[in-house]
This record gives sequence, structure tokens and C-alpha cells, in this order.
Amino acid sequence: MIKEQLENNENIRPNTKLLNLLKENFPDYFDKDNNFMIDKFKNILKSDEINITKEGYELNFLGKSYARFQTSTETETIISPLTDHNNKDENKNSENLYIIGDNLDALKHLLKSYSRKIKCIYIDPPYNTGSDGFVYPDNFKFDSTTLSNKMGIDEEEAERIIDMRGKSTHSAWLTFMYPRLVLARELISDDGVIFISIDDNEYANLKLICDEIFGEENFISTLKWKKKRQPSFLSTVANIMEYVLAYSKNRININKLAIDSLSDDDKPIVNASNNYSEITLPEGIRVKANVSKIKAGVYKNKTMDTEYLDDVLIEDNRTINKIKIKAKFRTTQEEINRFCKDDLIFITSNLGLRRNLTIEEANSKKSITDLLLDWGQNQDATEETRSLFGIKNDTTIFDNPKPTLLIKNLVKSCNNNSVVLDFFSGSATTAHAVMKLNAEDGGNRKYILVQLPEEIEESKPAFKAGYKTIDEIGRERIKRAAQKIKEETNADIDYGFKVIKLENVQEDTLDRLESFDPNVLVSDDYVNDFSNEDSSGLETILTTWLNQDGYGLHAKWEDFKLVDYIAHRYSNSLYIVNEGIESSDISRLIEMIENNELNISRIIIYTYSLPFTIINELKTNIKNLRNNKTVDIIERY
Repeated sequence: MIKEQLENNENIRPNTKLLNLLKENFPDYFDKDNNFMIDKFKNILKSDEINITKEGYELNFLGKSYARFQTSTETETIISPLTDHNNKDENKNSENLYIIGDNLDALKHLLKSYSRKIKCIYIDPPYNTGSDGFVYPDNFKFDSTTLSNKMGIDEEEAERIIDMRGKSTHSAWLTFMYPRLVLARELISDDGVIFISIDDNEYANLKLICDEIFGEENFISTLKWKKKRQPSFLSTVANIMEYVLAYSKNRININKLAIDSLSDDDKPIVNASNNYSEITLPEGIRVKANVSKIKAGVYKNKTMDTEYLDDVLIEDNRTINKIKIKAKFRTTQEEINRFCKDDLIFITSNLGLRRNLTIEEANSKKSITDLLLDWGQNQDATEETRSLFGIKNDTTIFDNPKPTLLIKNLVKSCNNNSVVLDFFSGSATTAHAVMKLNAEDGGNRKYILVQLPEEIEESKPAFKAGYKTIDEIGRERIKRAAQKIKEETNADIDYGFKVIKLENVQEDTLDRLESFDPNVLVSDDYVNDFSNEDSSGLETILTTWLNQDGYGLHAKWEDFKLVDYIAHRYSNSLYIVNEGIESSDISRLIEMIENNELNISRIIIYTYSLPFTIINELKTNIKNLRNNKTVDIIERY
């Protein structure tokens, strides 16, 4: 089950991902020996008059080659669902997802089913302040010689890269962030955005790697968030701001990031900086002033002069004659005519002129400004978590959470049925924000959260409250927030969430898989090797495979009985995983396909569970289907 990934990773180099993309999109630029013909590629670019720059500017850091290598490797983890939790009534049909595991592995799994499908990503990564606990976590399974050969670097540099383990240098932080952002970009939809919280420590470096990964042209803005009401005056400069970098997948597809509807229901049609001009208004214009006549003359409104060139006669708060007006109009007579036709123009109570919003304007929203002053502060976030967890004193259940208002407004700038991803979930504020927003506006947003099961220090209040890992805090917060929102709003939204855990395969299991001989009759149970306290081996294998096949992490298979053997079906795929299938089951399977009782295009078999003779029997019969149907057989190890 994991053998293919291991074999694939043996041949990975730092440029593998890029080369695969080139092969996928430009296969005719590779020769028969799989070499990229760069001169041919350059020539076609020149013939199409595409500018080729030779500018040498780029961001380099110790570990960049290894970071690029990580983007190309397959994850060697498997996916185990938390069966008891997922089968609860509130969770079994939920499309929200909580992933426990390393976010680099999680992103690689997500790419199997969610590539270009995520509309909004928000992350709050470690800031590398020196006090936030960040250290580069990679164990480096290669020695310096192997790493040197794989990366194409000298052994001295390879040793320095390995030495980054447990460090919090700029290079270590960049090596950590780079592959995660590369994979995140692949997940974002063509009209999607990513928001990244950061402070001064790594802002400059983050901006540079984001420019490289997402493209400078896709930079939207650096949003400045006011994180404190009152600064600490002990520092040289009272710092009350953090940053939220915003990038798009493709800037062309982004109109504006907006949250609030326009607050005014009317707009001025004059502007002090414009020149004077004359316009004519037809009869029937609304009048908000309580008068029956406006005499010709100049009427001052603050800094604006409105000159009526004719007397205005009024009945029932409507003008009954055409009038000419001189003022500093910001619009044309043609546009005024259109506004009048839609009954948008009116005379104000102080005898000025304004107009109501058009339907398009009324339905539009204000753009996010780059200064986020009233989007919640750190203190609000701390009080939110204290309130949810019933903490009465000054202790906190989680250090440095973000306020829900900040994330809610960022998410709100995308449409109301977006999939929202946060792969540095922490206290699960993003899930809380998504649920609150859905309850407020009736949206159907879904969230995917990822959190490493990082152990909590025994001295922390959270540990004393019974929480051993950060993901336990996050999952409990989602439950408490859901209950609170439901009690307060009774909104008909998705309050549940499914949980999956990313597991490493045990070494003895890998050894058994490696030594497997398909020509020897199966005697061992190779399914149960993947069982754990949360799920059976069958559930783990099927969950992993369904995601691998693009069906997603929510997909739930159905049992499909042959004679006595139970296979498992989802969509057009039939999965044969457990041992025990016999010739009579194969015969029944073939019969059902030929009689159109079973409409499938693929059969996926767990090769370790089937004797060689049964596999051959299945292949032979599938090849000779009487109705000439084509069904592919996929063997997996």
C-alpha cells in the first residue's frame, strides 16, 4: 500500500516536480530519452515574441534545494479515519474536515483530491520570533553523502542543511515554509486567494518567497492588522501592528476583496473639485424638503453651491415642471437622464441634489482596506477562548490565538460557498469563524483544518485542564463553538466535522511488504497491519485509496456482496481489499458486469490479499468480457 510511494521517492530530485509539469504540458519538448530540449523550447518562445529576461535576481537560502526536493516527494503516510467520532449523528454527513498530522504530508494528500479547488486559504504559521517555539523539525533520513547526491550539492552544504535540524534560523524557517507554500499554490482555485499572518521577524523573507512561488504579479496587498488596543511602551517603538499578506492564484480572476455592503443608500452627484456645468431635470423629481416652491437662486450646502435657474414648483413632494440647475456636477446629462428614468435623483431637505444607489451598487460591497483597525485584537481572541472553555482567571488555554473577527472578515471576502483551508490550525479559530459566518449570512462554506499533534508542556494550563496535544484543544473548541452558535442562532448549518489522522507505517510492516512474494500462496493478513485504535486496516486502506483516486477525504464506500465475499464500491470503482475471495466470487463479479448489474470501469485490488491464481483468473475474465466492456484492473502494493 505504501510501496509505490517509497519506490517513487527513491528517484526524486529537487527539479522533479518542475520537470513533471513540463512533461505534462509540453511533452513534445522531450526527446525519446526523456531529456528536455531547452533550445527547442527557447526557439518557440522567441518565435511567439515572448520576452525572455536574463535578470539574475532570486531568493537563495541554505536548504532551498532540499525544500524543492520536498515538494516532489510523495507522502509516506496513510490516512486513518477516527471511526467512532465520524459516525456520530452530527458528523457522519459533515463536509468539514480536521486532519491530525504534519501539514506537509496533509497537503500532499489533499492534492490528490482538492487540486485547484480551494477558494480561500488562511494560515498563521510560526513567526520565528525566537520565543514562539519554532524549530526546524525535519529529521533528515539521508546522510550527507546521499543528500549531496540527491540535491546536486557538495557534502559541506549537505552537512550544513542537516545541521539545521532543531534550529530557528532564517534559513531553517524558509526551508520549512517553502514546500508548504508551493503545495498550497497548487491547491488554490484559479479565482482563489491565500492570506498569511506574519510579523516583522520574517515579513521580508515571506514576501520574497511568496513573490517567487505565486508570482509578483499575483501579489494583492499587505494588510496591516491592529493586534493591540494599547501598545507596550517598554520597547523602543510601540508595536501594535502585524501583517496579513494576500496573494491570488491568478490576479486576472480577482475583482476585489470585499466584505461589507455599502453603508450609504445614496450618493452625491456634485463634487467640489469639478467645474460648474448645467443640467436639466424633468418633472417628477422627488423632493425631501417640506416646501411647495423653490425660488430660482443660489442655495449653499456646506461647501457646495446649487443654483436653480428656474423656479421649482412642487406638489405631493414631486416637481411638476422642468428645471435647469447649475452646479459642480460629477456626471453628464446623459447619465442624469438615466438616473431620472430610474427615479434615483432627489432634492435634499437643504435643497441640494443627491441620488440613490443603482441596483448594481446596492448589491456591491466595499473593498477591504489595507488597514485593519477594527477586526478584533489579541485580547479579544484570548477572551473568546477563555469564554468558550469556561476559564475564569487570567490563564489561557492556548497562546496567541487570532480573533474570529479577523479570519471571518478575510473569509467573507470570498464567496459564501468556498472551501476554506487552514493548515496551521492551532486553536481552530478558522473553523469557529467559518461557522459564525455561515450562521450570519446563510453561507455554505466548508473548512479543512490541519494540526500537528504537538505535545503540550506539563506546566501549561491546557495540560492541567486535561489536554495532552494541541489538536485536542482545536477539536474541543470546534465542538464548543458549534454548540454556542447553535444555541444563539439556531442556524441550519453544518456544525459537525470529520477527523482523519495521518499515520506512519511501522518498520516491521514495511519489511513484510518488501519481502512479499506474489508467487507464494497468501498466508498472512496484510490488511490488519494497518489497524490502529481509531480505525480498522480496511478503513485505513480504503480511505487512503479513495482520496488517492480523487474522490476526496469525505468519500464513503458501500459494501458490495458477490457470493460470500464483500468488496467495496464507490462511483465507478470497485475495491477488493480483504483476503478470502474465491473463484465463485470472480464468476459472480464477471456475470454482474456482463449483465449490467454492476457498472464500473475500474477494479482496484490489494495484491497482498489475493493469491496469484485468483488475480490471473480475474484478469483473464475481464479481458474477455462478452459485452466488450472495458474494465481496468489496477494492482496496488
